[in-house]
Amino acid sequence: MKRILIAALGAISLSACAQQAPQSAQAPGAQAASANAVTAAKPIAGTPEARAVDAIRQLNPQVTVEKVAAAPVPGFREAIVGGQVVYISDDGKYLFLPGSGGALFDVGAKKNLSEVALSGMRVDLLKTIPASERIVFAPPNPKYTVTVFTDVECGYCRKLHSEIAEYNRQGIAIEYLAFPRMGIGSEDHKKMVSVWCAADRKKALTDAKSDKALKMVDCKNTVTMQYDVGQRAGLTGTPMILTKDGTQVGGYLPPAQLRATLDRLAGEGAKPAAAAPAAATPSDPVKPATGA
Repeated sequence: MKRILIAALGAISLSACAQQAPQSAQAPGAQAASANAVTAAKPIAGTPEARAVDAIRQLNPQVTVEKVAAAPVPGFREAIVGGQVVYISDDGKYLFLPGSGGALFDVGAKKNLSEVALSGMRVDLLKTIPASERIVFAPPNPKYTVTVFTDVECGYCRKLHSEIAEYNRQGIAIEYLAFPRMGIGSEDHKKMVSVWCAADRKKALTDAKSDKALKMVDCKNTVTMQYDVGQRAGLTGTPMILTKDGTQVGGYLPPAQLRATLDRLAGEGAKPAAAAPAAATPSDPVKPATGA
């Protein structure tokens, strides 16, 4: 849990900085908070600032907390960590990472409450896609089965697929669902429809990801349905790897790392305390939805 959380608190997106309003545009309370900001190195013991720093360091003792101040929202402190603003409840029990893929953490339990809420919904969403509509690469008697939303064009999807035999050797079955990241109606979408309409979907998918000739065909298919499910499941980049209980563990993860992650989750019997793992593991961004 802590390994992924370190990435969540340390590998901060630049877009977060752009979301901060200049001081002149902030509410009077926020301006006062900035004036009263304290360095995290020496917060006064027993204060909300001290509890905020302690909460952050419970999740990742290695990060540098640059400053802490009162937040514009009552009952929270605002902290700068690795160049990103995070919010911590004054009692130190909850930490919120804003922005794309934001998450709410239970600090004491080291649990991503946002991920827990999403995971149950994902399980229900995945049930709407028939097993016959998944392209499955599986070893005999797999130890684990994961669902992977994939695209034929994205680089990390291709990298994952190039290692499919090793995932299977690790005891992991891969069940692919379609997510044409360039959107419905794109050439990417047409290729994925052709894959799902092929007599041999596994070969067609492999050929498409290897830039081999693909017979472009159309038929009654569920690619658009799968795309919709991916959007509703919170997909922001491909590939997206989900466990059987709906927990997102990637982004691209090398075979041995994915096996280790699945072993750890099975041993813990709990959800990981990760922010959206796509922020911590490589993936290719999707085209913003345009109502397609």
